[in-house]
Amino acid sequence: MDWKQAWSTTTNTTNGALDSLAPVCVPFAARWDLEADRRDKLRTPEHLKALMAAQKEHNAARSTHATAKSQQLTARAASNNPFAAGRRAARVASKAAARHERDTRAKLKAARVNYPSTLKARAIQAHSVHAAPGVVASALMSTSHLTLWPAATSALLIGANVAGLALGRRKLRVSVDESLSLEERQLMERLDPSYWVEHAPDRGLSGTVTTPPAIEPGGIRCEIRLDGTWTVKTLADKADSIRALLGARTALRIRITSASRGGWAVVTLATRSAAAGVSSLWTPDRIPSDPLTMSLGLDTETGEEVLVPFDERLLVSGASGTGKSWSFRPLMATAHIRGDLLLIDGKGEEANIWESACRVAVERDEITDAVDEAHGEMSRRKVDMKKRGISVWNGRQLTVVVDEGQVILALITKDKDRLQRLIELSSLGRSRGVVLWWATQYPLTDGGAPGVHKLIAPNLLTRFSLRVAGTTQAQVALDDCAHYAPHQIPDGREYRGHGYLKGYGPRMLRTWTLDDAGVRALPKSIWTPEKTTGGPSSRTPLHLVKDTAAPSGTATNRDKVLAAVQSGARTAKDVADATGLNKGTVSREIKTLTASGALRRTADGRLLPGQQAA
Repeated sequence: MDWKQAWSTTTNTTNGALDSLAPVCVPFAARWDLEADRRDKLRTPEHLKALMAAQKEHNAARSTHATAKSQQLTARAASNNPFAAGRRAARVASKAAARHERDTRAKLKAARVNYPSTLKARAIQAHSVHAAPGVVASALMSTSHLTLWPAATSALLIGANVAGLALGRRKLRVSVDESLSLEERQLMERLDPSYWVEHAPDRGLSGTVTTPPAIEPGGIRCEIRLDGTWTVKTLADKADSIRALLGARTALRIRITSASRGGWAVVTLATRSAAAGVSSLWTPDRIPSDPLTMSLGLDTETGEEVLVPFDERLLVSGASGTGKSWSFRPLMATAHIRGDLLLIDGKGEEANIWESACRVAVERDEITDAVDEAHGEMSRRKVDMKKRGISVWNGRQLTVVVDEGQVILALITKDKDRLQRLIELSSLGRSRGVVLWWATQYPLTDGGAPGVHKLIAPNLLTRFSLRVAGTTQAQVALDDCAHYAPHQIPDGREYRGHGYLKGYGPRMLRTWTLDDAGVRALPKSIWTPEKTTGGPSSRTPLHLVKDTAAPSGTATNRDKVLAAVQSGARTAKDVADATGLNKGTVSREIKTLTASGALRRTADGRLLPGQQAA
């Protein structure tokens, strides 16, 4: 047997046990030392002189009172008449002496308070009160066998006092990993109970005691015991005081939450990220096997993958520069691979990347057509579900993505019919397999330029928020979880794609990202609404086209658009580039030419002359 190793193991185990018990005794030792220090400061020569004078005066008053009482008894024995002059004089003198003794006793008591005995002496006196009777009781109660419990109880009380002081004053050994940064070493030293209890009262945190901190994948974690009237909420309100006590930098995220037991809180310092070693680039391999979920990103504290419902309506918020578009792309790619995707892009930049993979709508006519067709598909599925006797759509999901919401609302806010159709998509579409996802930089429902309509927002139950501008935006972005404070996410490149998920807890998530090349690599699948066959309603509507005579030798805009398509232009963008016309004019002329039969659109949205389409 290796005795040296056994001794080392025993020593380490004992020290570990003592270290774990020390925080419990720290408040007792701190109160003891505080009281001892108070008594020592009062034991000045001036107070000692006052105490001695008070004792001398009190002793003299006691002697005078005793003499007066003796004289009163003598006068009472000398005469039976209670009104005799001698008895009256003795009685008055005795009362005056008693009153003087009471006054000197009060002064002596005040002098003793000003010059108290040491706390150690008081403890010895207090323990003597039970130690001496305990020993005597043990001796008297012993007959044929020794009765030790009175003396043992007294000894246990004395030992508990000494042990409590020893453990409370014990300097805990903070085991610091060599891999810790200088900042983490400083924070862990200041979270140590011995440092915390000594300096906490200076920051208004008296009554809180920490446990030895631990380093975790997401940073430093430490439990805090809350004594007295402290609660987790009041401690969270003192976050600035905790930051000052720890000397933490302003940008360091400090999170204070409830522990698994009452009367305890947990403070987490995000000195590192559990997602730091994992690439954020999304690939189709990250699509979960469960068809009802999709991967949003990683928990920066635990490193766990976070899943969100696939068939639920979604609101994604994030100010400009927070990585909203790149964070949204993996979710859109999942919807594109699993079903059909319709992107209604108010700005147009994202559509430039996605038009090669899915159906996009950028211009006013394209957006209004997209809203009409998505609403028509929802209505068609309602009829189909009734015919088949089902309550939930069991076919491919059509995901309608709106980005940027503020621009789309500004475009159709005066078109009450289409606005109503968009509202109905958010409220009625989910059970019919038409799911609305909404993205905006301005999560506001009121004002002149809201980012999401007040009748649409309540239907978007799944909410993810990157950094937003302020508390009002945070309230809309996360609803009743606005206390996660997405507006306090630091502004920096390292925090792009970082945000909070409603209902998940105030733990920051790092989303997956998808670059332009990843979007272009997605399989092409252009959604078109399914036509209902049979009946008069299925006939192609007639459009009256009024030909406008053009001056001789001058080509009209319609002629230019038609000529561009005949020359090989296949998209509205190609036509605009070829003719130099603005996108709105091109879109209007394409719609007129398509209605007249001069142009046709293929299933993937390309433009062809009428004779080629035929």
